[in-house]
Amino acid sequence: MNLGISGKKAIICASSKGLGKGCAMALAREGVKVTICARNEVALIETATQITQASGIQASYVVADVTTSEGRSELIKACPAPDILINNAGGPPPGDFRDWSQQDWFDALNANMFSAIEMIRLTVDHMLKKGFGRVVNITSSSVKAPIAELGLSNGARCGLTGFVAGLARQHVRDNVTINNLLPGFCDTDRGRNIVNAQAQQLKIDPADYHKQFLANLPAGRMGTPEEFGATCAFLCSQHAGYITGQNLLVDGGLYPGTF
Repeated sequence: MNLGISGKKAIICASSKGLGKGCAMALAREGVKVTICARNEVALIETATQITQASGIQASYVVADVTTSEGRSELIKACPAPDILINNAGGPPPGDFRDWSQQDWFDALNANMFSAIEMIRLTVDHMLKKGFGRVVNITSSSVKAPIAELGLSNGARCGLTGFVAGLARQHVRDNVTINNLLPGFCDTDRGRNIVNAQAQQLKIDPADYHKQFLANLPAGRMGTPEEFGATCAFLCSQHAGYITGQNLLVDGGLYPGTF
């Protein structure tokens, strides 16, 4: 399927590895001019090179922390009027809510709620002027099925979900859509760290727990960044203009609910 977005410009936040990288790679393969960002320049250069080699599209990169105003400013300077915005930021660490300070909560809200809202604010009006825009926020399956040890993430990402629910309906008639992609357990550093934290909490050998954990997943495996990226690319396509304000699970059937 031709997604109809060749030549479009995209910002993909936190995209030197993991799900962000999967999204950047999938978009570039559709002919999108991608601008990726992360804090680690070495990893960024390697990823930009891989994207360019795989897609034939020259990937641009910005060394920036999207959770800071300075980082967001650098991103917008590099790509002032993107057609596509993929919001992503590393999740806060797991733990017990009794140990979290007010600052821990503020940091989580800044990284996983405010930074995405601010990136939308900085880009959405340009999309409206062009009559095309796609915003995809990478959140988490914990928005629908909270993960006990990820309380900081549960709270912050639910806040973003509520905000998007109100905003997404305002601009769809102008062909600007805003959706959330909710990954389950994926084969990334973050996914593996969560499983390791569960093993530690249960006092089980991580290798043994990992096998047990995978066996209990409906799909029998973790998802891949490539699968996630392909889903993201479709939501960014010309064919997805009638999809907005949705929370799409990419979790291999992990969420057990009907709705």
